[in-house]
Amino acid sequence: MLYWLEEHPVAFPAVEEAQDEPNGLLAAGGALTPEWLLTAYMNGIFPWFNAEDPILWWTPDPRMVLYPNEFRCRRSLAKRIRNGGFTLTFDTAFKEVMQYCGSLRDDTWISPQMLQAYHDLHLLGYAHSLEVWHDGELVGGLYGLALGRIFYGESMFSRCPDASKVALAHLATLPPEYGFALIDCQVHSDHLASLGAREIARSEFNAALRQHASLERWHPPVQ
Repeated sequence: MLYWLEEHPVAFPAVEEAQDEPNGLLAAGGALTPEWLLTAYMNGIFPWFNAEDPILWWTPDPRMVLYPNEFRCRRSLAKRIRNGGFTLTFDTAFKEVMQYCGSLRDDTWISPQMLQAYHDLHLLGYAHSLEVWHDGELVGGLYGLALGRIFYGESMFSRCPDASKVALAHLATLPPEYGFALIDCQVHSDHLASLGAREIARSEFNAALRQHASLERWHPPVQ
């Protein structure tokens, strides 16, 4: 059964009510306001829909996650990080990162509506970008939400070999005072699996949220 949500009140059905096929589809409707989005992520739910569709909310089972201490940095990537001439920054080009992520596919879900919604969260201190620069040019990066000690990865891009891997490696190896207990990758991909991400049960993922997620704002390292 697909639940239809009004704009008010801000409330989701239990995640256990999500459909098995398509995996994790929970509800449609609601809104992309900060209140809706923060409530969703705190409960392991995220929006994903094409521009012509209603807002669709998902909570897949299993869930793809990356535990930072399980990040797999192969020798070739370590060499690229050392010798690639990259500079990394946080939150200096949030919109540009989202726009590049959206340009990867013709049927992207990163519509102007989504871009505005996550930029609003960025201005509130909840959404963050990690940029990879080479010779002053933005060549890769990722963006997502940081709620407490959970980073909810949304998308990443590369405009040169391994640039998105460099970004993810940096996120996974932050110093302990800035690091995350878990990086949410949402759904399985072979690319993320090759970097150490793995699937866990939705119940295990939501237990991690109860332990580590909060509306406390995360502040990136001083650059």
